[in-house]
Amino acid sequence: MKNRYVFPDIVVHEDEDWIIVNKPPGISTLEDRNDKENILAWARSYSDGAKVCHRLDKNTSGLLVIAKHDQAYKFFAKKLEQREVHKLYHAVISGRVELEEEEINMPIYSSSSKSRIDIRDGKPSVTLVSTLAVYQRHTLLACMPFTGRMHQIRVHLAHIGFPIAGDIHYGGEHVFLSTIKRKFKLSKFEEEKPLMSRMALHAQGLIFENPVGEKLSIQAPYPKDFAVLIKQLDRHR
Repeated sequence: MKNRYVFPDIVVHEDEDWIIVNKPPGISTLEDRNDKENILAWARSYSDGAKVCHRLDKNTSGLLVIAKHDQAYKFFAKKLEQREVHKLYHAVISGRVELEEEEINMPIYSSSSKSRIDIRDGKPSVTLVSTLAVYQRHTLLACMPFTGRMHQIRVHLAHIGFPIAGDIHYGGEHVFLSTIKRKFKLSKFEEEKPLMSRMALHAQGLIFENPVGEKLSIQAPYPKDFAVLIKQLDRHR
C-alpha cells in the first residue's frame, strides 16, 4: 500500500513528550503482516524511539498517543492504568435511540481476534453512552470507555442492540443512500456502494494531565468518509 499521507499532516499535537495524531482509517497502529504501512513505522521515521501508547483498530480513525521516550511511555501507561485518561469516541448506529449517560457495565472476554460479553470469564468493562443526534433511521452517539478492553465500544453497543454501522464483525449494517433518501434512483447497471465502507467509529476526544500537571484536551476532526456520512444523514433527516 502506498503511503497516501505525510506524517506531519496527521499530527494534531506535539510537545517534548508526545506526538498525538489523528489516525486515518485503513492504517494499522502496529506492524501488520498484511500491510507494510503502519503508524508505528511512520512515527519512528519522524522521531527515533517513538512508542505507541495504545491502539486503535485498523478501520477506526482518530486520536492516537505516541510517546517520544520511555519516561513518557511509562507515564501515560500509568495514567491509563489509573483510568486518568479520558477518551471520547463518536459512533453512528442503526436505529433511533435517546440515551443520556447510559452506563453499559458488562464484562468482556477477548480472544485473539474477537471479543464477547462473558459474565463468568470476562474482565470488568464500563462504557458511558449519550446521544448526540438522532436522524431518520440512525443515531450519532458519544461513547466514553472507562476501561480499555479490545473492541469494547463495538461489543457493548452490539450487546444493547445497536451495533455500529458498518461493523459487520459484530452485526452492524452499512448505510446506503437509498435507505435514507426519498425518491433515490440508481441506474439499471449501477451497483450501489455504502456511504462509508468501514465501521462508523472515530476517536474524537482525549483529555489527560501531563507530568507538570497541565491538562491536555485534544480533539480530532472527522476524516472525509465519516464527515460525508454525517452530512448525508443530516441532510435527509
